[in-house]
Amino acid sequence: MNPIRPLTIGSFTAANNLLLAPMAGITDSPFRVLCLKGGAGIVCAEMVSAHALHYGNEKSGRMLQVNPKEHPVSMQIFGSDEATIAEAARNAEAQGADIVDLNAGCPVKKINKAGAGCVLMKDEAKLGRLVEAAVKSVKIPVTLKTRVALTHKELLGARLAKLAENAGASAVVLHARAAVDVHSGPPNIPALAEACAAVKIPVIGNGGVMDAALAEKFFEAGCAGVMIGRGAVGNPFIFQDIIDAFAGKTPSTHSPAFRLGIYLDLIRENVAYYGERIGVNRSRKTAGYWIKDFPNAADVRGTFVRLDALADIESLFAQTLARLQ
Repeated sequence: MNPIRPLTIGSFTAANNLLLAPMAGITDSPFRVLCLKGGAGIVCAEMVSAHALHYGNEKSGRMLQVNPKEHPVSMQIFGSDEATIAEAARNAEAQGADIVDLNAGCPVKKINKAGAGCVLMKDEAKLGRLVEAAVKSVKIPVTLKTRVALTHKELLGARLAKLAENAGASAVVLHARAAVDVHSGPPNIPALAEACAAVKIPVIGNGGVMDAALAEKFFEAGCAGVMIGRGAVGNPFIFQDIIDAFAGKTPSTHSPAFRLGIYLDLIRENVAYYGERIGVNRSRKTAGYWIKDFPNAADVRGTFVRLDALADIESLFAQTLARLQ
């Protein structure tokens, strides 16, 4: 049976159950629009600090903005205080988010030192209060994104999924690795299965999915949806590729020239959205995912990351595409 189907999260239903994961510095508005074109059912924004929003930080406020082209979108917030989490959830709803997601899985030290991210897994009572505060503050669905464990000593996924359900969350997203693993190592499929069996709300699996083969294991474990992060960077059409694979179709072959053309379009969108300096700088972060798998790719990439003007980048890409084609 084809596991690709509409996904209902609380009062909201998406066209399919493949989601773009929130990734700091990557899943901004231009990239989210691109991934929706690539077949994603829901796109998730890079996490926004509830504390920064409370104090009127301009950059954080802009991160909440929703492009009319990027629905359905889940806006992820993080923090450690019930009042500011509630405030941030209301702000996300007011800006047009379809879903609000609370981060309790990020292993970055800077986030953890502020009492947010995966350290919330150590204080389940507090985490429950944060979820409940967000749920009570908005009419749109609230989800919790966390991990199956902090370390390999104790699995927490099922318990945290139940906590989220009891606090009123409409779904839980589980990264199937321990926090100490960060983004490396195989996902713990049995831990996902345990969590799926523990709750009635949808469990969305996340962690290491690069193709339909691993996505299928997530679905077989009982996941209602699959969330894809790094697999979409450099290939925002991975969602459609997986949809095609489950439908028995051969996924499209994306040549280096095709990928470069899409990347150039994304760079242009970044420049239009942020301005030339910031747009080019943000684009550089993912160059290694896009400029690869062709002769002299490393040289092209090295040249690209030293360019500051869009016109020069367009010239470089034109020359490279001419050689590839």
